[in-house]
Amino acid sequence: MQKNKLLIIAACLSFFAALLHIACIFGGPDWYRFFGAGENMAQMAANGDSYPTIATLVISSVLIVWGLYGLSGAGLLFKLPFLKTCLVLITAVYLLRGLAGLILPFITDHPAIHHNSITFWMVSSVVCCIYGIFYLLGTKRLFR
Repeated sequence: MQKNKLLIIAACLSFFAALLHIACIFGGPDWYRFFGAGENMAQMAANGDSYPTIATLVISSVLIVWGLYGLSGAGLLFKLPFLKTCLVLITAVYLLRGLAGLILPFITDHPAIHHNSITFWMVSSVVCCIYGIFYLLGTKRLFR
């Protein structure tokens, strides 16, 4: 059976995102700022608060699990539970986050949205859409 290259790429992208999140923990407040976590997270990290580290580890863990599901769907790992369902949900989360981030900054003044720059929203949203497209195409191939 041929390996699903699209899901391999998708998995690698999720692992890369997890690695960048973990790098923020070691990079400190400046890394949190650069990658758009917001000034509040950067200040908490600067003050030694454990919240940024815990939140970042949780996000990294989720991204690693998503990468493992991608590799499982690609045929490089054993079949994980609820594989197809999880791949559909992972795809949906990436695409919904990407599309929401391309729209919400322009239709709301909510502080939760505007504590990050338009540049952050555009770049991170395009990245999420790209990740979602790889998961979508790879998952579609898996259903054939």
